[in-house]
Amino acid sequence: MKHFIKTAIIAAIITNPATAQDREDNTVLLNETGAENLGIKTVMTEERDFEETIFAIGRIEVYPGYRAAISSRIPGRALEVLIKHDHPIEKGDVAVIVESRQPGNPPPTVELTAPISGLISATHIVTGEPVSPDKILAEIINLSKVYALARVPEQMAGKIKPGLLAHIQIPAVPGKIFEAKLEHLGALADPGSGTVEAAFVIQNPESKLRPGMRAEFDIVVNTRPNVLAVPEEAIQGDTANPVVYVKDFELPNAFIRAPVIIGETGAGMVEIKQGLFPGDEVVTRGSYSLGFVGNDSGLSLKEALDAAHGHEHAADGSELEGGEETHDDHEGHDHGEHAGEAGHDDHHIPTWMLIYAALTSALALAFAQLFWNAKRRNRNTHTA
Repeated sequence: MKHFIKTAIIAAIITNPATAQDREDNTVLLNETGAENLGIKTVMTEERDFEETIFAIGRIEVYPGYRAAISSRIPGRALEVLIKHDHPIEKGDVAVIVESRQPGNPPPTVELTAPISGLISATHIVTGEPVSPDKILAEIINLSKVYALARVPEQMAGKIKPGLLAHIQIPAVPGKIFEAKLEHLGALADPGSGTVEAAFVIQNPESKLRPGMRAEFDIVVNTRPNVLAVPEEAIQGDTANPVVYVKDFELPNAFIRAPVIIGETGAGMVEIKQGLFPGDEVVTRGSYSLGFVGNDSGLSLKEALDAAHGHEHAADGSELEGGEETHDDHEGHDHGEHAGEAGHDDHHIPTWMLIYAALTSALALAFAQLFWNAKRRNRNTHTA
């Protein structure tokens, strides 16, 4: 099937020299070393559920009710301090032993225990220091779950409602995306920043997320099925003329610069309205560098195709027409008395046949592409 698609494409190029020239002008040929140095990575374009999102930034904060303080009900002095800053403590563990000011020999003591499990986030007492009921001796925070508080632009707040899903990235925890649902939207807007607080709850059993960490939010406000999309990093060029680099279907380390028409952007993906087909392999990592790299393979497109196909091509990489000969063939051709006009007429192809070949090739290419895409989708479905 792949051979049939290649044949149909090459046949279309034969009858459309402009297409062949475009391919030559927009093809980047790399050698194997060049491709490795650029770290080229590709992904297969496919139709997917496309998420329209609102981007916001914010911070990680302690979840309400997951903070506690240790204090004494009686005055005295700290006889022993058993806690350390940033160290864990379990509910009921003794944190501070206070010697009472009441008379006695020795004076009576009181053990102050942790009201919750968590980490000691602050200490305000040392051994021997006086203790009074109005003084906080230590603070504990429990990080088993945390708040991720997004600052949503107030003009976008109307699209936000409880229950919406967000994909949250924490720069301090690279390579992981946390998913959480919106618990509540702030009742008041911040007039200084022009934002509204949106609170998401994240389960944090390993305590990797700490209060104060920066967070980046993609809040999903709508989902559309069967949308062709590629990662944002695949899109290059300027806003008016975006392009992607597509892995050539037959040449190794060759990439074709393809203009595209884009749509919405969301959750790190860009909608492709025109310019790609499902199954195209687009360059993600290394795509920016391809815009500045010339042909470092040492081969022209013609030479690369000659090597791949095992026969001669035209200078622009297109297939030679039926009657066209290379220079070497021409030198070896017998122009003696036995080669008459009838022999040259045998190589003549009527115009109507070329037009017919072009039409049939285009139709064959279209049907082949549809069939191949369907085959890819079926294969992906079975694999999944």
